[in-house]
Amino acid sequence: MREYLTSSDVANTVCMMRSAFKGTILVVEGITDFRLYGKFTVEDQVELVIAHSKDKVVESVRTCRESRNDRKVIGIADADLDILRHGSADGPVFETDTRDAESMIVMSEAFDSILWEYGERESIKAFEERYGPIRGRVLQAAYPIGLLMYISSRKSLNLSFKDLDFYSFIDTRSLSCDTSSLIREVLSNTKYRRTDSRELKDMLSDELKRKHPPESVCRGHDLVDILVIGFRETFGAYNSKNIREGEVGGALRMTYDLRMFAETELYRNTADWCKANGMTLWREP
Repeated sequence: MREYLTSSDVANTVCMMRSAFKGTILVVEGITDFRLYGKFTVEDQVELVIAHSKDKVVESVRTCRESRNDRKVIGIADADLDILRHGSADGPVFETDTRDAESMIVMSEAFDSILWEYGERESIKAFEERYGPIRGRVLQAAYPIGLLMYISSRKSLNLSFKDLDFYSFIDTRSLSCDTSSLIREVLSNTKYRRTDSRELKDMLSDELKRKHPPESVCRGHDLVDILVIGFRETFGAYNSKNIREGEVGGALRMTYDLRMFAETELYRNTADWCKANGMTLWREP
């Protein structure tokens, strides 16, 4: 039913909540954002509302502030591909430092903790001696996927990236991405094609030359999927041979603490804005 939820519905939820709550209301995109950011807020002084999309976060916050004169509502959303277009949300809606919240966590110390928990020491050492640091390798492998999503959005190709078979284009030993196999997988996953493999390969090749920052391109979901392959097939300990994407994603969020979050621009920008506007949001690190 959430696909039928409008930004007005979200604004109405905030309005109903406001009748009994006078503190800060933070609007976020989804349930994982609710779980992540909620653990850093000041208890009893902040309430969270799930909007179920970035657009609904932006529109509902704007409606609350401009049409309903509620000055204690703010939003947080993933930067998504806007980070490559040099665009940003407004509202006030603040965006993640990297493409999304999950990739922001991968760039933190939480990633190292997950490697320690699920990795096998000697296997990690052997892998990194041959291929370099695991985080960098995972980013490198996910980079072409993020670029194809950017190309699809910019060219209105409507390519489908849902439920991709990562084993079809990620080498399980080196975690390298075979871009030709990736393109075949994406095209076979797309019902109505607006391009062919040769044209898409040329567009990807041109985009690769632009050397965008990997953390701005890579989607967190893809990073986790590739890391899971590494745990299962190459450098995982006994407790990770059958590990699933949801388990690793959940472990990353649980490991990510307030001290790590406080190092982000997102934390600093939201904290400074709330302080300037007489609002309470985050706990002190």
